[in-house]
Amino acid sequence: MMSDTSRPTVVSPDTLRGDKLARTPPGQQLTAKWPVLHYGSVPKVDPYSPNWSLRIFGLVENEYELTYDEIRKMPAVDVVCDMHCVTHWSRLNNTFTGVPTKAIIERAKPKANARFVMCHSEAGFTTNVPLDEFIADDCILAYQWEGKDIEPDHGWPLRGLVPQLYLWKSAKWIRGIELRATDAPGFWEQNGYHMHGDPWAEERFGW
Repeated sequence: MMSDTSRPTVVSPDTLRGDKLARTPPGQQLTAKWPVLHYGSVPKVDPYSPNWSLRIFGLVENEYELTYDEIRKMPAVDVVCDMHCVTHWSRLNNTFTGVPTKAIIERAKPKANARFVMCHSEAGFTTNVPLDEFIADDCILAYQWEGKDIEPDHGWPLRGLVPQLYLWKSAKWIRGIELRATDAPGFWEQNGYHMHGDPWAEERFGW
């Protein structure tokens, strides 16, 4: 799908590796679908409720919160990327729309010892990402996929997008971003998934 020409487009580096075969990490199979995979039921979320906000906190000088309406009004970009799930499927040539994570983090003014991010989601889900990878140019807080709002099964109203890691690192239903000095396992990491999650190194399980 073509992106909105009024928005900047960011192309994720992994999409430039070559043909379909060159862009498929080890152990992955290509699919044209977007399989639905999550633990438990899909949270019922009203992002326009006064109880909904995105909180940025931890090792920052300027802890703050954003309403969903404020997020949707921020300057957005389209990210063209490939998706790789730890369950062995990959989907190429996706276009996500959202707010650059770098802008979100810079506004919080990270302290010098901030090195990691813990993403907090609905229903207590968490996932950890190195800060420098979380604010890469192709990382956003996404609310649209292929020009339409992301489906609840896939993380609506807001999900992280860190395309160069396995998809579980792109937290669905995100509600908080915590900056930390030290790494710590999130929900899936506590249940055996890798602390980092690089698909090209097949960092699926174990530390």
